[in-house]
Amino acid sequence: MAGVNFQSVSKVFGKDVKAVDDLNLEIKDGEFMVLVGPSGCGKTTALRMIAGLEESTNGDLFIGDKRVNDVPPKDRDIAMVFQNYALYPHMSVYENIAFGLRLRELKGTFWQLTHMAEAKVKKEEIDKRVREVASMLAIESLLHRKPKELSGGQRQRVALGRAIARKPRVFLMDEPLSNLDAKLRIQTRAELIRLHRNLGVTTIYVTHDQVEAMTMGQRIAVMANGVLQQCDEPETVYNSPANKFVASFIGAPPMNFLDGVVRGERVEIGSMSLGLPAASPVRKNEGLRVTIGIRPEDIYDSRTASSVPVTPDNSFEGQVDVLEKLGAEDTVYMVAQGHNLTASIDPSARIHSGETVKFAVDIEKMHVFDGETGLAIR
Repeated sequence: MAGVNFQSVSKVFGKDVKAVDDLNLEIKDGEFMVLVGPSGCGKTTALRMIAGLEESTNGDLFIGDKRVNDVPPKDRDIAMVFQNYALYPHMSVYENIAFGLRLRELKGTFWQLTHMAEAKVKKEEIDKRVREVASMLAIESLLHRKPKELSGGQRQRVALGRAIARKPRVFLMDEPLSNLDAKLRIQTRAELIRLHRNLGVTTIYVTHDQVEAMTMGQRIAVMANGVLQQCDEPETVYNSPANKFVASFIGAPPMNFLDGVVRGERVEIGSMSLGLPAASPVRKNEGLRVTIGIRPEDIYDSRTASSVPVTPDNSFEGQVDVLEKLGAEDTVYMVAQGHNLTASIDPSARIHSGETVKFAVDIEKMHVFDGETGLAIR
């Protein structure tokens, strides 16, 4: 196994398109790291540079202790799982999993003819390895089938099996679950987490889905416009986002943002006014322009808010526009004094569309960002 280390790595396409801009990121040996961000943020380009499929423009890239900028892909000892599975349609599941091992170990027909005893041993080892991997992924009964005879989830397992059989130092996964339906994605997420725990191989996983990032990554690296915005444990990124972009991208439903001006110990947001967190350094910074961020789950119906006392500092009225009943919670889309807000409410509140409701905010969980730079103020 091995860690991966980006040291001031950039990738420029053409004259001025910076896909990755001065990336400094250390991925620990045996870690499950998720690169997450919107389309075009540079996460797949970063992954392809690790694989050797893209050449970096500047900086140094290490796998373990070895600088690999000039090392060809076949010598990097990595295995990659693609979004489209990339299975050989004319080969059986067994042959797809064994193919890479045969190329690496059997060294061609001439070698096999001149080293028959050694070739026999290696073939037996490959067979054992393929069947072990198939058992691990619960696809033993599919080994004789062709890819066209498999479901999407089964094809994904075969692609994973082909990578696992290689016993690489690093796994690279490029949105491997995006072609699966919602239920199968959840199931396969759990399988990947379990596999990583059992194998302990460094895994770098690319996704645009922040739910996948939060549930799978030991750490997550959020990227935007080729720049690393924040890298930390999922809970830290969620609870202490480094800037407004990270706060908006991580969390579902997304965070509410309100632009305002500090007035004493409160922030004025047009005709609305809310108190600032007690520990906020911006309190009494008269006239400072800020953006406050409020997670939907930190907004409560004042009638059922047992954990948050309702005061003039934290309450406001909002007219319910759209109500989504999800069973465990209701998602409320409201208009409050000209501002569109989203709240995740306990269904016991029995809110109805069109109703005007008094809501309360957990002010101590409010996020404050600089109105100009978007950086978090703590």
